[in-house]
Amino acid sequence: MMRVVFNEDYCKGCNLCVAFCPQAIIHLANRLNQKGYRPAEVIEQEKCTSCAACARMCPDTVITVYRPERKKEKVS
Repeated sequence: MMRVVFNEDYCKGCNLCVAFCPQAIIHLANRLNQKGYRPAEVIEQEKCTSCAACARMCPDTVITVYRPERKKEKVS
């Protein structure tokens, strides 16, 4: 299953993932994390394509992108 997970406790709300998400499904939450920042969150997980643009841009590596496993082709 394709999905994106944020470690909200370490997110500083820098907004880079929001700016670079091609699907525009990441926003800053209306709540604060334990460090006082508004963490990023995915609002429409089903629209995520697992492109990992958000994870590549995150300076604090708080984003994990899950992709479906690809079937391996048999080489003859």
